Amino acid sequence: MSTHCQSCGACCASYRVSFYWAESDAHPDGSVPAELTTPISPYRIAMRGTESTPVRCVALTGRVGESVGCSIYAQRSSTCRDFTAGDDRCAEARQKHGLPPLPADVASAG
Repeated sequence: MSTHCQSCGACCASYRVSFYWAESDAHPDGSVPAELTTPISPYRIAMRGTESTPVRCVALTGRVGESVGCSIYAQRSSTCRDFTAGDDRCAEARQKHGLPPLPADVASAG
């Protein structure tokens, strides 16, 4: 997790985090705790709290824009793993929470 993410968390409080159900520990190869998810279709689930308004992932700890963490970071879904700090979606989420965009070099640093 980037140090920028640990002081932000805006993405976890802006977007629905949905993914294929087999990423949950309800499947032998899954890791996301199923009790933290809710079904959204026959094959997709979402992290609880991200399917409603206001959005806030149940796994997000701390205060957005100050100091945050993910209580299931090692077990997070592909949706979270694939999110890129500093990209357009990141900037949009940060703006929703009154935070400035990250410096341009953050996204390119991966």
